[in-house]
Amino acid sequence: MSAKTEKLLSLLNGQPVVPVLKIANVADAVPLARALARGGLPAIEITLRTADALEAIRRVAGEVEGAIVGAGTILDARQFDEAAAAGSKFIVSPGITNELLAAAKDSPVPLLPGAITPGEIMAAREAGLRFLKFFPAEQSGGIASLKAFASPLADVKFCPTGGITGKNAADYLSLPNVICVGGSWVAPDDMVKAGRWDEIEALARAASQLGR
Repeated sequence: MSAKTEKLLSLLNGQPVVPVLKIANVADAVPLARALARGGLPAIEITLRTADALEAIRRVAGEVEGAIVGAGTILDARQFDEAAAAGSKFIVSPGITNELLAAAKDSPVPLLPGAITPGEIMAAREAGLRFLKFFPAEQSGGIASLKAFASPLADVKFCPTGGITGKNAADYLSLPNVICVGGSWVAPDDMVKAGRWDEIEALARAASQLGR
């Protein structure tokens, strides 16, 4: 196992759910991250799907003690470098490309790339990656696919994301090759917009106990 895979596992192992966040208002980033951390989910993924995403990452990295902020929806080397410079502790991409692998090779920030086919998983494995995002999980065979990978690709672990909810997360977490799951249900848009941080903290606390 590569040092970067070990680093990524050290960041995310032990936290069953990684909140996947789309920050529409940058002012929400810090109180949201604090609420999630108080609830037991310090590692979060802020997706680069909004104009303020990089600023949100900067603020969380600089202002929320104990937070482990990662950047998601990274599609190319430029975004990888920008996210790392903003303070991301890990980088998440929906897929795997040679450009991203090259960017990750030259960076101390570990990459969690998406992979759903045996070929993609083997390509990541050849690059020294043993911990991958399985995305989009539900649309790509979900639990059945991950069970099928467990034997032939026994040394590869996954973080399924996409269609994961509070109702099916525990089923995914019961699989031997699943370390954690990614999901947005712990920070519903309406709660974030209304600043209902106590309710989000409660959702995070419940999610932090899944699979235990």
